[in-house]
Amino acid sequence: MSEESNERLVRIFRKPTGPIRVEGPVDLTDPEGNKIPHPPAFSLCGCGLSQRMPFCDSSHKNEAQKA
Repeated sequence: MSEESNERLVRIFRKPTGPIRVEGPVDLTDPEGNKIPHPPAFSLCGCGLSQRMPFCDSSHKNEAQKA
């Protein structure tokens, strides 16, 4: 794979603490298909507690501390 191709790859992975990390050029849309603006790298909520859905706001950390 060429170096240029590597720069265009999207990397998506789930962090052990819950968030889903997205790195690379992607179209993020709401259920109606409207594009949601985002930086080149961001985390999506994986716990359902975020007040900034679909983005992670670290609310999972507060829940982990309660447990």
